[in-house]
Amino acid sequence: MRKLTLCVIAAAAVAAYSPSVSADNLRVASSGTELVLKAEKGKELKIVYFGAPIAASDAAQLRQAGSAGLPAYPAYGLDCPSEAAIAVTHADGNMSTQLLTDSWKQYSADGASFTEVLLRDSYYPFEVKLCYKVWDDSDMIETWTEISNLGKKPVTLREFKSVCLPIRRGDVWMSHFSGLDWADECHLTQEPVTPGLKVIKSREGIRNTRFAHAEIMFSLDGKPQENSGRTIGAALCYGGNYELKIDTERFDWHTFFAGINEDNSEYKLEGKETFTTPVVALTYSDEGLGGVSRNFHRWARKHRLAHGETLRKILLNSWEGVYFDVNEEGMDRMMADIASMGGELFVMDDGWFGVKYPRSQNNCGLGDWTVDTQKLPHGVPGLVECAKKHGVKFGIWIEPEMTNSISELYEKHPDWVITSPNHDVVYGRGGTQMVLDLSNPKVQDFVFGVVDNLMKENPELDYIKWDANTSMLMHGSEYLPADRQSHLNIEYYRGFAKVCERIRAKYPDLTIQACASGGGRVNYGILPWFDEFWASDNTDALQRVYIHWGTSYFFPAIAMGSHISAVPNHQTYRTVPLKYRIDVAMSGRLGMEIQPANMTEEEKEICRRAIADYKTIRPVVQLGDIYRLVSPYDGHNLASLMYCSEDKSQAAFFWWKLETLKNDHLPRVRMAGLDPEKSYKVHELNR
Repeated sequence: MRKLTLCVIAAAAVAAYSPSVSADNLRVASSGTELVLKAEKGKELKIVYFGAPIAASDAAQLRQAGSAGLPAYPAYGLDCPSEAAIAVTHADGNMSTQLLTDSWKQYSADGASFTEVLLRDSYYPFEVKLCYKVWDDSDMIETWTEISNLGKKPVTLREFKSVCLPIRRGDVWMSHFSGLDWADECHLTQEPVTPGLKVIKSREGIRNTRFAHAEIMFSLDGKPQENSGRTIGAALCYGGNYELKIDTERFDWHTFFAGINEDNSEYKLEGKETFTTPVVALTYSDEGLGGVSRNFHRWARKHRLAHGETLRKILLNSWEGVYFDVNEEGMDRMMADIASMGGELFVMDDGWFGVKYPRSQNNCGLGDWTVDTQKLPHGVPGLVECAKKHGVKFGIWIEPEMTNSISELYEKHPDWVITSPNHDVVYGRGGTQMVLDLSNPKVQDFVFGVVDNLMKENPELDYIKWDANTSMLMHGSEYLPADRQSHLNIEYYRGFAKVCERIRAKYPDLTIQACASGGGRVNYGILPWFDEFWASDNTDALQRVYIHWGTSYFFPAIAMGSHISAVPNHQTYRTVPLKYRIDVAMSGRLGMEIQPANMTEEEKEICRRAIADYKTIRPVVQLGDIYRLVSPYDGHNLASLMYCSEDKSQAAFFWWKLETLKNDHLPRVRMAGLDPEKSYKVHELNR
């Protein structure tokens, strides 16, 4: 038998898509996921089925068995006790809407298959188009709605969800993710779906994954299992305020809704205007939680993540090494150090800018993106040249959506910030930080200019760390008119998207990391413009095992920055062996968050060997299929996972002990994802 490679890292402590329409059924299907709609002209659109692909004869049997389906997009007003996907106040004050199927079409474009179903109100000039986009290569269905006011007078949208999905009642469990606060992100919670209304939401505006995530999995066969059991996965792709709801009111069904959080965000839809809701990505797998994760990871790398199939560089970030103590000599030395250990990129973090208000602490200077020449006499171009001298690329930190009250920008443009008129200002980080109003086109131009000016001066700049350390703590825009203040949360995200589109159009090859006080922006709503995210400001290796575990359910390793840091750790003050810190960091996009000048030569040599080892498994970790083997939440004092190449010729296996106990008996770990007909050679890395 051909021998294949399995790298071990251990640490102690079917058919192609063919849409079809019958008299009753409209099928939206990939090779592994299918949605069946009952689309009868002049009647309410119904969902008949969602799950593994079925034959046309099976769909017919569903009808014969009396499966009439449930509303695909229920509107408020004619079935008031039930939760609605859309609620509208029409121009005459009527709060009832009746959406009936008008027409549908199916077509293919750009490697995907599309289905569009047009619903029209039975009386008012108002329509909703349900849109479905199928990616067969990753078993993913993207869905969203386009809501149009065809009349002359404005109507008010009170609710406007992206999706409604009925799930048959039974022993259904949900897996979702939450954080307690900064540096404690993405805890896994698994619980049965019980009667009542379960709501998961964010009102942060910007750091929308700090306390909760807009992704969820439903296990249909009881308590969630990693590699078995029917499982549905859903991810709302939106970088602003969101809401997921699971309503268990109907006798036989749970109903799942996902979309923008409409709290304080009623939207006045002008005549002839169309409102497009965010995408929700849906997938199904018979292979449990892991099968859903693998679908999402493939979809992300192929279709949703910037440069999703390009291997990421190994970097050193300066933050925990020097914090605000940035200077040219120190940056040059750190570049030399990471180059000597085999790294490929150096990123200078906060503290490099400000003239009138030099940025030496977090309460001043944001918005004044002029180099502090007292720290950097030769500016950013001088550092780019230093990087070239050492054979590495250069990157830089910015926080362009924010300003401090102590800044030249705020002195010149106090009307550019989000604030509540006639009330005291509520400040964020450092007691002076405020959010710029991205609903304002002038602010959009300014934020784009921060990146554009850096790139024009430094065309070889390789990487930007884009941070956002304050949520929208106030509600008020000096740009939006009085009768559109409720649009602020939505218009902010629209402005952000416009800026990102401009940046990507002009600088398509630039690598950009999304950071928001750490893991506050881990969401597919922003990742089309970003290459990766910073999963948490907590770099403690032990806690990172848990953070990475939760993050891995929906997001691939290629997008997850994971750094080796110093001990005692700067957040938890825990001392963890260097080998353990390295092994955890190697399970994501490897980097370093440390001052190499404080490392011994022996420690540098260990990192040098580890970086060389990581390069051998980088394609498997960053582009491979994940298999989570033993959960840190299961009480085994152990966590283990592995990545397998698509052709199953290589794999990287990780396990981490979570606590040191005398004579602790650890269970054997059964691998997954390998070809049982092949023989593998096991090679331990980072010994």
